[in-house]
Amino acid sequence: MAIKSRNKVSVEFSVASMTDIIFLLLIFFILTSTLISPNALKVLLPTSSAKTASKKSISVSITSDIKFYINKQQVEEINIEPVLKAQLSGIDKPGIILHVDRTVPVEHAVKIMDIANRNGYEMVLATKAK
Repeated sequence: MAIKSRNKVSVEFSVASMTDIIFLLLIFFILTSTLISPNALKVLLPTSSAKTASKKSISVSITSDIKFYINKQQVEEINIEPVLKAQLSGIDKPGIILHVDRTVPVEHAVKIMDIANRNGYEMVLATKAK
């Protein structure tokens, strides 16, 4: 007398839940990749708990050895305003993201802020999250 099992084990694999996970990961990576500023140089940023979302138009960096960069291109201090005007001309609501090393005296950052104020550019000071 042969005994047969009533419960049959299904060997099918449902991919519906896997596609949901893949789409969630895709959305996560798309959202986080837009928050990265690829034109920024490596500087030690001050920390802040405030978060600001702004459309990036141009990146200005000041390194610890007081060198000025506009989108990774080194610019002399006296040429910053003309270069910014040339690159931001024709942009609706132009903005600047300022990356300043925390060891740089504040007077150098104020120079860039003064240029932005004179020309009506939006200014965002980049900080590192706590």
